[in-house]
Amino acid sequence: MSEQPAIAAALQLAQARFDAIVRNMPGLVYQFERHADGSVAFPYLSDGCQALLGVTAAELHAQPQRFFELILEEDRKSYLDAMQASAASLWSWNWEGRIWVDAWKDVKWINLRCTPHVLPGAGTVRWEGIMTNITESKLEQLEVRQSRARLAELTAHIENVKEQERTRIAREIHDDLGGNLTAIKMALAMLSRRLPPDDAALQDKAAYVDALVDRTIDAVHRISLDLRPSILDFGLVAALEWQAKEFGTQAGIEVVFDSALREIELDPDRASALFRIVQEALNNIAKHARASRVALQLSRTRQYIILKISDNGRGIAPADRAKPQSFGLRGMAERARALGGTLTLGHAPGGGTVVAIKIKRENMHAGNGAPSSATPGGATIGK
Repeated sequence: MSEQPAIAAALQLAQARFDAIVRNMPGLVYQFERHADGSVAFPYLSDGCQALLGVTAAELHAQPQRFFELILEEDRKSYLDAMQASAASLWSWNWEGRIWVDAWKDVKWINLRCTPHVLPGAGTVRWEGIMTNITESKLEQLEVRQSRARLAELTAHIENVKEQERTRIAREIHDDLGGNLTAIKMALAMLSRRLPPDDAALQDKAAYVDALVDRTIDAVHRISLDLRPSILDFGLVAALEWQAKEFGTQAGIEVVFDSALREIELDPDRASALFRIVQEALNNIAKHARASRVALQLSRTRQYIILKISDNGRGIAPADRAKPQSFGLRGMAERARALGGTLTLGHAPGGGTVVAIKIKRENMHAGNGAPSSATPGGATIGK
């Protein structure tokens, strides 16, 4: 009998310590039970109940089903599915969703994490864990998603404007400057025929000017092609085949273009964007890869258009991908994202790098390809 007061005192001390810990924990510490007949109960609820849920612990003890009623209707299925999965596997239950707090006329995001065990004999599963308010972090995630969506829209708009401006400048250079140079060459040829045949100095000067005009015409042609290859008017497949030959000739690297497609249904903006990605990838190969061979492959599945650029060079180290100056890689990724697709970098068999662009076919004609910035569920979120 003399030990009982000591045991009682130790229990009181342990309870006091537990209560102090629970009071200083953020959120709600709780026990939740689901009985064999489907009814539920909250055997234990800490003092954080009202602050988190807008309902007192006494009210939730008396009407445990009220918690389910707090959950927004569109989130209830995921709550029940997560509960059932945890009860069946006896794995931890981790769920996040929205509740309506009538006391503040507001929506909160909550997260519950708890561990299940089966009570002996009754077929009852009891979970013990904690609920926390994650509204602030969810708002931050939503803001980041919206910022990324706005950035993707802005990137797509900027790229479209740049491409349109390149096309305009290329056309003006080709039509106006090219036309003027052609006229100058014709006038120069007429003047050359009237020069005294015995004046070697004038003949040499005329030949020099004629060669200079030819070089300028070639430069105009090259600049126009760099700004906006006219071959794009014949479709992406033809443009990529031409680009592979041009790059191979200029860089002295073997380029193999492979596509079983005659053409891919793409609007001009998207065709130009994919073409620019290939150009940037080839430029990176020429500058950094030390490759002797490049494979360019264009294919189509029922859901995706896939473009792969592979080389046998020295590859890209992870540290190189993360460099702040890696604008080429970032630009390629942003272009792909603006198309509603993805760009991945991988290791080619035997060494080198594979750049893979994958775009969903149903996104081909949908706006500018940027992700939507709409709030899921359409509910107002408060703190």
